[in-house]
Amino acid sequence: MSNELYAVVGHPINHSKSPRIHGLFAKHTGEPVEYTAIQAPLDGFAATVHQFFESGGKGLNITVPFKEQAWALADRRATRAEKAGAANTLYQNREGQLVADNTDGQGLVRDLTINHGVELKGARILILGAGGAVRGVLGPLLEQQPACLTIANRTVAKAEALATLFADEADVTRLNACGFETPVQPFDVIINGTSASLQGDLPPLCTNVIAAGTVVYDMMYSSQTTTFNQWALDNGAVRVFDGLGMLIEQAAESFRVWRGVQPETAPVIDALRND
Repeated sequence: MSNELYAVVGHPINHSKSPRIHGLFAKHTGEPVEYTAIQAPLDGFAATVHQFFESGGKGLNITVPFKEQAWALADRRATRAEKAGAANTLYQNREGQLVADNTDGQGLVRDLTINHGVELKGARILILGAGGAVRGVLGPLLEQQPACLTIANRTVAKAEALATLFADEADVTRLNACGFETPVQPFDVIINGTSASLQGDLPPLCTNVIAAGTVVYDMMYSSQTTTFNQWALDNGAVRVFDGLGMLIEQAAESFRVWRGVQPETAPVIDALRND
């Protein structure tokens, strides 16, 4: 059986771990998958996608800066992609329509609950940021039925707009929006959805948001402890995690969407941690 072609599209793309991840999934599952990376011109995303599928490609992952364009380009959208306003997974259905999906939220929830044993139901969750990364994970987080979810952002209006968008998916008393400095009470789970950590910056949070049992999760990942997670450790957090597991879990969900096969993620997480 000849391999079927999949790829990740972004700009830049050389740093992407997706080819390694999906190569390991293919090896472990025996699925006939060949996976590569494509750097699309900043003004040529749609043409790149159409060319890929016209030449027989089966599925694409989409990374920055094209997730919103992928969402807009699709003929149909999975429910979890609709409100996310962004797509990280594309494929063609049997009618030849381009379908957009977003597996980021599923990846985050699986990493937290399955890989790290974090209970989200009934938890008090603080999520930092109001950009595409946060918008893409809010739906799946709310499905876990937290006691409350607070969106904190530098520009409060952007956080409020997100809270309004997702208000019908949560009891309004459970979904709040505010500035970074506002929360002064402890949370069970704090998720950093900003990219500030990559530049060594920190949101101006009150240290009271961290209590002895607080779990801190940075959606960014690094071979070293991220700046945000180091701040959390310095202020009393016992458990901190970075986003590598989320990256691998969202990839596994894309693989399942395309192939109908759920790959095991634990050995892939181990392999990438040791690269």
